[in-house]
Amino acid sequence: MRKVVVAATQMAASWDIEANLAEAERTVREAAHAGANIVLLQELFATPYFCIDQNPAHLALAQPYKGHPWLGRFAALARELGVVLPVSFFERAGETQFNSIVIFDADGKALGLYRKSHIPDGPGYTEKYYFSPGDTGFKVWDTAYGRIGVAICWDQWFPECARAMALAGAEILLYPTAIGSEPHDASIDSRTHWQNVQRGHAAANLMPLVASNRVGTETGETGAITFYGSSFIAGPDGEKIVECNRAETAIITAEFDLDALAFKRRAWGVFRDRRPERYGVITQYAIQDGN
Repeated sequence: MRKVVVAATQMAASWDIEANLAEAERTVREAAHAGANIVLLQELFATPYFCIDQNPAHLALAQPYKGHPWLGRFAALARELGVVLPVSFFERAGETQFNSIVIFDADGKALGLYRKSHIPDGPGYTEKYYFSPGDTGFKVWDTAYGRIGVAICWDQWFPECARAMALAGAEILLYPTAIGSEPHDASIDSRTHWQNVQRGHAAANLMPLVASNRVGTETGETGAITFYGSSFIAGPDGEKIVECNRAETAIITAEFDLDALAFKRRAWGVFRDRRPERYGVITQYAIQDGN
């Protein structure tokens, strides 16, 4: 048996970056104290979600991966606590920027980084202004506690992303997130759809999924978003095992036996019976005349 305990966390963020980093560290410590081996923090936790507005001043928040001012703090934290720690950050690379995440193993070693592939662009979520589409491809990481696949927020709506990580050998899927209300239409609440789409990835690939969102209301120059938290952990049947509330800082955990789940995936045959030669349509943007 290979038992692993995963944790999802959620917190509010302000423009006091040091306070945000300290709160993130506190939640990781609390999760580790609760027995977690892998701890997931939310997307871009060091600052408010600045993509509400298209403000060129926010571009200065991006920092290069090499020599980053605070990533080392979380490498040291992972090493001290013996936990696997994916850490989201706003990366400057040459003349562009990416929405990136670095994976720190339980010894504090950086295993590499993933750059967000799918970049949204809509009212309140104007990420294309800040981020280029990621160029790393979908990634999986061999860690002290199993092979994990990590993608970021809008990536989680695309089944191709989850399946690509599963085919690369992921045993757990993790998605740091920043999602809440829609500034242009207060009647829209995507929380249930957000959860159900990801639960479908867990079920289709017969593996656990961890999603961490932020909480609180953040106000920009052109509007505000109330992030709805609801971070959760799904099991390999798509079942929601544990969930945070919509408004408060929280930490949740769940335990899985990776060897038992690997046997279950083989027994189901969903990977054995794939027909990749029939899937060419998903490599095209549109199909003309129904052909």
